[in-house]
Amino acid sequence: MNANLTRGSLLAALACLLVGGSFTANSLLGDYPYAGGQFLRYGLACLLLLPLLGRGGTAPLGRLTRRQWGRLAVLAAVGMVGFNLAILAAERTAEPAVPGVFVGCAPVIVAVIVPLLEGRQPQRAVMYGALIVAAGAFTVQGWGRTDTLGILFSVCALADEVGFAVLAVPVLRPLGPKLLSATVCGIAAAESAVIGVVTDGGDWLRVPDTTEAAALLWQAAIVTVIGFVCWYSGIQRIGAERATLFSGLIPVAAAFTAPLVGTGTYGVPQAVGSALVGAGVALGSGVLRGRRAAARVEDDARDERGIVVHRDVSAAGKAHQAGLGDGVLGADALAAQQDPVARTPRDGDRKARHVVAEEHVAPGGEGLLEARGVAQRERLGDDGLG
Repeated sequence: MNANLTRGSLLAALACLLVGGSFTANSLLGDYPYAGGQFLRYGLACLLLLPLLGRGGTAPLGRLTRRQWGRLAVLAAVGMVGFNLAILAAERTAEPAVPGVFVGCAPVIVAVIVPLLEGRQPQRAVMYGALIVAAGAFTVQGWGRTDTLGILFSVCALADEVGFAVLAVPVLRPLGPKLLSATVCGIAAAESAVIGVVTDGGDWLRVPDTTEAAALLWQAAIVTVIGFVCWYSGIQRIGAERATLFSGLIPVAAAFTAPLVGTGTYGVPQAVGSALVGAGVALGSGVLRGRRAAARVEDDARDERGIVVHRDVSAAGKAHQAGLGDGVLGADALAAQQDPVARTPRDGDRKARHVVAEEHVAPGGEGLLEARGVAQRERLGDDGLG
């Protein structure tokens, strides 16, 4: 199995299991002010993440454009603060299973929208896997009583969950998982404080009791710090559409942990649903298909020699091509982060097994691929790749 696929899958799975387990902690915070709890959770998580960045770890923030900062603000507002608020609002008139079922459909939405944003067709295996995951999530949770308002807020929670994955993709490249997590946590803490002051006035924050403090610490240190870094590391390796498949593990983890605090049971429906989620994740993520399912690597129609073409990286001497960063909020400032290649490396040792022919060496005289350099043609157009 491809090592990158394996690591990415394990990281995404761990993140979603931690989030699912956090639903148990949420049940212990029912009497704590919502905005104040979000402020403490994300603020503490940001402080815990900063030492992990190392010296100069925040430097990439200075290179972000206004549009990228806007994307980060929307990501925090939608995928973090907004998601939790939508769940809370939905559960006022609906049983918890209702928003859970809607959120379980996130893999299906992401499996469609991410390929379309990248200008390609959805992958059938991912789509089939997402549908099985959604069915498994429904089986685990069932369907509860609700009204129109509960359904509307559940749909909002679904949209927020999709945004949490999709909006992060373009800013994940320049920031990396740790800095991205720290930045959105800081922004989410500030947004929560504003919401708290506006809605609750002076009562938006209070000192938590022992149980509430333990729950908030768990959510900040384990679910947010470890969970967010694992989640974005998983997306970085296997892509948002495959990583989101693992969100089906959230209701499974919630079902496993609920009996520990007496808020639910684990029976035959939960076992069947868990099996369906596992099957859907295995099918859609590619863990059953080995190396051919390497994440986010596409076969180009012009590829006849086994050469992989990454469309988002410009070849030497060619203009930048539109990629993931050129979304609704505009293009990423990637030019400043790219190192130009002045000329094609050549060794001219005329040894066999060179994978790419050299420009100034006679046929059959290609050099052995060296440890510190990759031979490439200066004129890719001559090789059918221009």
